[in-house]
Amino acid sequence: MDLELLAALRTAEGSAALAAAADVAGGEPLAAATALRARGVSPALASAALTQADLRRRAAAKFGAAAATMLFTRAGFEQATRAVVADRRAARLRAAGVETLADLGCGLGSDALAAARRGIRVYAVDADPLTAALAAANAEAAGLAHLVTVECADATSVPVERYDAVFADPARRRAGRGRVMDPRSWSPSWDFIATLPQRVPRTVLKLAPGIDHALLPAGAEGEWVSVDGDLVEAAFWCGPLAEFPRRAILLPAARELTGSGVAAAPVGPVGAYLYDPDPAVVRSHLVAEFAASIGGRIADPEIAYVYTDTAVDTGFARRLEITDVLPFSLKRLRSLLRDRQVGRLEIRKRGSALEPEQLRRDLRLSGSAGASLVLTRVAGAPTVLLCR
Repeated sequence: MDLELLAALRTAEGSAALAAAADVAGGEPLAAATALRARGVSPALASAALTQADLRRRAAAKFGAAAATMLFTRAGFEQATRAVVADRRAARLRAAGVETLADLGCGLGSDALAAARRGIRVYAVDADPLTAALAAANAEAAGLAHLVTVECADATSVPVERYDAVFADPARRRAGRGRVMDPRSWSPSWDFIATLPQRVPRTVLKLAPGIDHALLPAGAEGEWVSVDGDLVEAAFWCGPLAEFPRRAILLPAARELTGSGVAAAPVGPVGAYLYDPDPAVVRSHLVAEFAASIGGRIADPEIAYVYTDTAVDTGFARRLEITDVLPFSLKRLRSLLRDRQVGRLEIRKRGSALEPEQLRRDLRLSGSAGASLVLTRVAGAPTVLLCR
């Protein structure tokens, strides 16, 4: 995709090609391309339309019905905020009285569109010309161009003080290099991002889930978000937007767990039930708060598994019933699984150096029963938990 192809897709001929591509997408690629060319679509436009049809189909899970009218790049689609996350963020900004928002690093416009749907006027910028053009096209397709202004610009050049709030999503990937782990190498760099709350108190920073808690600005809230159990992002809510030191959000159920992020859970013996907390709970350092919510404990101060003696229903973790607890021994474990006729085994681990797939091969499973195996530590000792 380039600017010339984007312009072609936005013509009447391009719209017809997109509609035709939607009819044949999902089949054999060569046959689909041949079908479009048979309708008089040029090879370049046919290829672009089929790519968009494929991306729109994949994006439906991320953006819902809106995906059918959006335009994407593969990289932009992968990095775009899920609609359920963007909508929740926009609702929180609107509830805080935000009427105008500067969106720095807007990508394909997911967050800008969500904010505009809440009535917020958005000035969005992206340093990449094609990405900025796609964001503008998506705003127009959504009927929100009157609320979303998109420009190709360097985020560091935006006079952010003119706006009620700032949302920044620094680029954390480089072409050919994949993820960039060092915040100083993000675009814009952390040196710039970290100054935004001082310039505009109501600042929200969208960051990678693995962000160091030490980078959280003083007084800000660190929020970790999962969607259907998949940890998707961290966000730092600064200034008057901060409500709690740490927050875990589980979407789409909208479950929230809040706390200090520094509390320690009580340590005790393994119980009858093990709880594997949602990754948003773990990354937000709210395991102690989760343990308190179910009257649980941990068996090792460094491991985020929680135990209870009786079953407690919770939406913040997966619960397993423990049937056997034993020190790790391949020979003993193999014998136990053979006696139980376990041939289907789910393997989970925390605090273990063992590779699950290698262990699965070493166990030489046979039988018709299923079970869950947890590799962990208890009071520092390598331990195996066999579970239902």
